Amino acid sequence: MGLTVSSFTRTITHANIDTTAGGQRPNFLIILADDMGYGDSSCYGGWIETPCMEQLAAEGLRFTDFHSSGAVCSPTRAGLMTGRYQQRAGIPGIINADPKHRSHHTGLDPNEITFPRLLKQVGYTSAIFGKWHLGYHQRFNPLHHGFDRFRGYVSGNIDYISHYDRMGTYDWWEGLEHVEEEGYSTHLITKHSVEFIEQNRDRPFCLYVAHEAVHTPLQGPGDPPQRGPDKSGGKLEERDAKETYRQMMIEMDNGIGEIREALIQAGIAENTLIFFFSDNGATEEGSNAPLRGGKGSVWEGGHREPAIAWWPGSIEPGTVTDQLSISLDLMPTMLDLAGAPLPENHRLDGISLEPLLLRGESLGHRQLFWNGKAMRDDLWKLVTEPSGPQLFHLAEDIGETTNVAEEHPGRVRAMQAAVEVWKEDVEGAERYT
Repeated sequence: MGLTVSSFTRTITHANIDTTAGGQRPNFLIILADDMGYGDSSCYGGWIETPCMEQLAAEGLRFTDFHSSGAVCSPTRAGLMTGRYQQRAGIPGIINADPKHRSHHTGLDPNEITFPRLLKQVGYTSAIFGKWHLGYHQRFNPLHHGFDRFRGYVSGNIDYISHYDRMGTYDWWEGLEHVEEEGYSTHLITKHSVEFIEQNRDRPFCLYVAHEAVHTPLQGPGDPPQRGPDKSGGKLEERDAKETYRQMMIEMDNGIGEIREALIQAGIAENTLIFFFSDNGATEEGSNAPLRGGKGSVWEGGHREPAIAWWPGSIEPGTVTDQLSISLDLMPTMLDLAGAPLPENHRLDGISLEPLLLRGESLGHRQLFWNGKAMRDDLWKLVTEPSGPQLFHLAEDIGETTNVAEEHPGRVRAMQAAVEVWKEDVEGAERYT
């Protein structure tokens, strides 16, 4: 098993499809949960009833082997925006809220090639509502990356009620300006998303719904603020942390239902692809069952995510796929379906999911990488632990419980070599600084 650079920097091919009414370019709607575990939603046999996610899956396609490109917030978002491993953009870790932390002053450079920028060139209007977390300084604002509209916050998390971040900074924006707006952040993100759909029903759009839920602080919609000048204004209801987490998930799920209904009411459901997933695995309040590990780890629980694709009339309802896929695939998929070309000599690490979504075709052999510490070679998983390599065959051991490295030394050596080639490639990539 060898690996060449071209095997993980694949170009997109334009589908030239005409699956929608009048042959219009499809709308794209990405819904990103924050810190939601693989075993949280009832859609995945989890412990929280999420009927709206279940409905999306019943009417669309559910992934069982979909992954985020990072195991924490900022990296996955950088990969999503660029369709390339986040290391190429110099964002391998979290961008910290503390100004004293070095990473606080970094961000996704405005010269990076992003999906809203390329979609704009073929007539799309794009918006992001919710969490950015790709730079605190204004030069990194979403409006400098091709988005026409931004309402939300630039931090990793805010108080759901007062909208202050963990450093005590008010963090709720309309574009480049702070705005005062009352309301539970999950509800506000849904509200602005629905309004955007209603306002843009007659032209192609790309909407990025970046939910805060179910990230900490743990707050239900009726709870008092925990941060900001009014944080002592009310007593937080005493309840189990998991119950609050469940309430937060339910509010997000309700919002997904409202967005789906808005598309139907606007008459554009059959011309809109929704793609829902989470940015990384859950913390201890959630569940990553039956996977090992969680947020921040390169075990499957850190990056294997719940994911659903919905496109009435184009995606076969009620289908389930075990095809290996990653969040890096969303940008090439959108460009493919929109007929938006890449700049010359620019290559993406993701691939278009169009053959899978529309025709149920295989995506072929794939190798995926996480921080130079883990990789997938189809159903084989290598974790490069300091104590020695650990190898798992996930079809037989999804929980990564039994290390079979000693039984497959040749495969281990080949996969270790692939990781080194990947590290050399992404570390030597041109960056826009």
